[in-house]
Amino acid sequence: MSTESPEHAPRLNKTIDPFANVINVPGRGGDPYKRFAELFRTLQDAVVMSSPPENVWDEALELVQATIDLLDPHEAPERERPAGSRIDLPGRGNPMLVPFTWDEISEGHVRGRATFRQFHLGGNAAAHGGTIPLLFDEVLGRVANTGYTHVARTAYLKVNYRKITPLGVELQLDATVDRQEGRKRWASGRLFNGDELVADAEGLFLELLPGQQ
Repeated sequence: MSTESPEHAPRLNKTIDPFANVINVPGRGGDPYKRFAELFRTLQDAVVMSSPPENVWDEALELVQATIDLLDPHEAPERERPAGSRIDLPGRGNPMLVPFTWDEISEGHVRGRATFRQFHLGGNAAAHGGTIPLLFDEVLGRVANTGYTHVARTAYLKVNYRKITPLGVELQLDATVDRQEGRKRWASGRLFNGDELVADAEGLFLELLPGQQ
């Protein structure tokens, strides 16, 4: 499991972090949740990569069910859960998101790194096409909200697939806000494997009206 080094610590340049306005609890769940979230991703990798005999699946089923039973009494409201609120962790601590690590966050620009796991497989060692918009929506959504008082939601997202997006390789992604008109904010992002552009996206984010969430 990777840990953040000082040179990779996110930098917020005197702007409002949108997740600070909504959910931002870096310590929720403590280090045990950090380790569990990474282990859960590893479990997902193991499931899609394995083909054991049926009795092994039976044994695994019992172990997973025991974990569900252990967690079931602790169901909590959305804003009280570590998953999604741990912005100090890749993918905000949500094991279902593509684990993206923020390197730079400033008004109108964000930059970071992402690695598609084995459970993101689409076929032939390439990331599933549906997981790439998931990553772009997360990152463009953040850049479209950083520095703004009012939250904006995704209204439109277009993704261009330029090259095969590999699994298990650290990719670089940067996103920018390109323009704003009233409640509308347009953002774009680019995903690189080294110097090679593998995908890019553009999105429209619409500022919510009073009373909307």
